[in-house]
Amino acid sequence: MTPAADSRPDRPRRPSRPWWPRSVLGRLPGSLPWAAAARGAVALALPLLAGLATGWVVLSVIAAIGALWGVSQDGSDPYRVRVRRLGWTGVSSALGLLAGEVALRSGEPAAVAGCLVTGALVAGGVSLHGRIASVSGMHLLLGVTIGSGIPVPGPWWQPPLALLAGVALVLVLSAAPWLWRRHHVERAAVLAVYRSAGDALAATGTDAAEEARLRMTLALNHAHEVMAPHLGPRGRRQRAKTGDLVRAFHYAVRLGEAVTAVVWEGRALPPALTRVPRHLAGRLLPGHLAVPEDRAARPAPVAGSPGPAPVAGSPGRRALAELVTAVDGEPDGADPELRLPAHDGPGRAARVRYALLLAGCVLAAHVLAEVLHHPRGYWLPMTVAFVYKPDFGPLFPRALHRCVGTIVGVAAIGAVSAAAPGTYAVVGVVAVFGALMAIGVRHHYALATLGLTAVVFVLLDLLGDHRPLYGTRVVDTAVASALVLVAHFAVWPDSSAHRAEAQTEAAVAAARRYRDAAPEAGTVQRQALRRAAYHQLAEARRTVAHARREPARRGRPLPGLESAITAAEQLCDQVTGHAVAGAANPGPIERSQSGGADPKSGAGVIHAPAAWVVSDP
Repeated sequence: MTPAADSRPDRPRRPSRPWWPRSVLGRLPGSLPWAAAARGAVALALPLLAGLATGWVVLSVIAAIGALWGVSQDGSDPYRVRVRRLGWTGVSSALGLLAGEVALRSGEPAAVAGCLVTGALVAGGVSLHGRIASVSGMHLLLGVTIGSGIPVPGPWWQPPLALLAGVALVLVLSAAPWLWRRHHVERAAVLAVYRSAGDALAATGTDAAEEARLRMTLALNHAHEVMAPHLGPRGRRQRAKTGDLVRAFHYAVRLGEAVTAVVWEGRALPPALTRVPRHLAGRLLPGHLAVPEDRAARPAPVAGSPGPAPVAGSPGRRALAELVTAVDGEPDGADPELRLPAHDGPGRAARVRYALLLAGCVLAAHVLAEVLHHPRGYWLPMTVAFVYKPDFGPLFPRALHRCVGTIVGVAAIGAVSAAAPGTYAVVGVVAVFGALMAIGVRHHYALATLGLTAVVFVLLDLLGDHRPLYGTRVVDTAVASALVLVAHFAVWPDSSAHRAEAQTEAAVAAARRYRDAAPEAGTVQRQALRRAAYHQLAEARRTVAHARREPARRGRPLPGLESAITAAEQLCDQVTGHAVAGAANPGPIERSQSGGADPKSGAGVIHAPAAWVVSDP
């Protein structure tokens, strides 16, 4: 959840400075997700209004809790991904709530503690298997904490159904646009590749060229992830509806290869060639080309208009001209399957260690809650469930943002509650903070925590818990966050470093495979190898950035993995340049002096730890 990168090619790269206030506050983007904010407000207000109208206030509050958790998982992914994630969120949280409720109704403290520990073990065991599994595990544990901490009168089956109904409401609101714009997310991701390719071509021959090429690669990685369900055998069944989009993506992959070769050559391009991506997007996806503000004066190409004039010269330029010819001519029948590389998650030992640590932290938080706050001491284990998610990003900033968001949320809801008496005014407050949480989910965890904290306080008040808990909840959040940090960094201090090293090693191995196989590979196989290499390099760079934000273990600093990743990216650029030159002309490819080292010299050694050294044969 980071702001979009600046797309101006002439913007110099500024060195990042680890200033913690900036890390806490983050940077708000230029455009906010108003649609998501509206969904968050409606999803939280509607159950409460229905409960006030019917008199079923308690069940409406439980449904609002389900909607709250649904809003926390309402992303901007393709609609089928949203449905899967929200569906599993609802099912897992309802099952957890049912288990916790049964344990609480038994009247045995040991049953509650045993249910919490069992829920934590199950959640920890499944969480490291992927994003949806991680979300399901976390909400299973959250359901257990709420069910075992908040007594709800009435039949045992009503609260789980109410919680499930709240998540289902968010699912309906989030997936409803599928009816009139089914592939909007995929189309926007593919168009972003063409826009970033145009920026990279405009920056060719300048100091900003490499950064622009990296942005194009990241855009292509995102488009590949979004388009993956449409590229395999199952996607062929719906090819009549997505054929143009799939064809545009395949040409975007070829465009990425040609642009990489041009950037590697390091020579500035004439305007005729910098407009090639824009022309291709206009031909492949007519009527859907978004015009950036700084290029609004340029008319967008339309179907049937002549493309940029072919320009002879280097292999990269000829590859761009050939793309124009191929798109303007008859469509080819090629439909290659570009599969994403398999996700290599943590091993069994890491999953077992995480499950045991999570269960230990939840049990310790439950014991503290019983001593300090019995009854209704669920805030401590609930905070542990939210904070201890190392697969969601760096753990230390997550705990810090949780504390800051809780403090600000408590202050905000205290001030607003004093100024807005009345039940329906409280519903309006919930809607406002629900919208704020929906924005924070996409842009910053502290902002999301602020909205969540405020909403939870209002919901607890509607449940009849009128105790002055503002200061208590701040202390509970700090205690739970400290408990997680101490346990994790005392028992498993090198988890993020090991994950970063493993990702880097796998990424460099993918770059080696691309280097070794590209000279003899066909076009489709070469594109698949290149996509796999760049995708794993981007994942490695993200994992290393997360590891850098964790406290380093004394005496064992994180090695310079970024240099290995950068050098592997440069090697992939070099191999791509040679491959394009080989396809266009069997002669050698040259690179201008402004672009860096001459690839003909054979310089390709990565100055990094020996485990990640890559060199040309």
